Amino acid sequence: MENPYVPNLAVIKDVKDLTFDTKLFMLSFKDKNVEEKFSYKPGQFAVISVLKEGECPISIASSLTRNKYPEFAIKKMGKVTTAMHNLETGDVVGIRGPYGNGFPVEEWVNKNIVLIGGGIGQAPLRSVTHYILDNRKKYGDMHIIHGAKSQNDLVFKNELFEMERMEDVNVYLSIDKEEEGWDRFVGFVPDNLLEVKPSPKNAVAVTCGPPVMINLVIKNLLKMGFKDEQIYTTLEMRMKCGIGKCGRCNIGSIYVCKDGPMFSYKQLKGLQGER
Repeated sequence: MENPYVPNLAVIKDVKDLTFDTKLFMLSFKDKNVEEKFSYKPGQFAVISVLKEGECPISIASSLTRNKYPEFAIKKMGKVTTAMHNLETGDVVGIRGPYGNGFPVEEWVNKNIVLIGGGIGQAPLRSVTHYILDNRKKYGDMHIIHGAKSQNDLVFKNELFEMERMEDVNVYLSIDKEEEGWDRFVGFVPDNLLEVKPSPKNAVAVTCGPPVMINLVIKNLLKMGFKDEQIYTTLEMRMKCGIGKCGRCNIGSIYVCKDGPMFSYKQLKGLQGER
């Protein structure tokens, strides 16, 4: 029986600077049999490990519809993420996973999609964005509302600028304060959402970002007529094992790493009494 805690080794195939403190890592498994079997859904995560430094859960920021190599947008925040930032192409890391439930993209077919992100929250949303773009005929209108503190903090900025020019995608970017050369919305993401005001009719809204932003976005979505079951978000808990064994992320009978981290707002409301 295989030990679920033993990671598979992967080589850093490519590294790109996204912002001053965030990098995008493309990983390739050393064992090609593992690479062929490695399959994941938009919104799932993996546990990345660096030798002698530890491991941490990271959202997968890519879609299998576009690239067989998983990509991870990693912000420099703690011991493990700092160690990742010190690595280069050709270095080896460990991967466990994929874990979590992912977004129910199959259930969203023929619906209008509204993606609302802030900061590094764009990483899991990118996996959804690429999946929908690569299956464009299956979905309705697509709105992407994303913001950051400043232009220098915008993750995947160039990709978002490119999508602004697409005819079948509506992109609305924002930064918190005015800056020279910025001609888009200035203000917080929840305010930009009210400005855009996407219709709740036959729509699904997905939001990822800082907890304060998520709370305000959900409140505004409800004001705009979105129902609880139309809103999806992530639940941030301290995940450790990734497989529902250590109990670090449980809420009652629910384990966020296994049963989440993606939940509808209707599900989250049901969990509030178990906190």
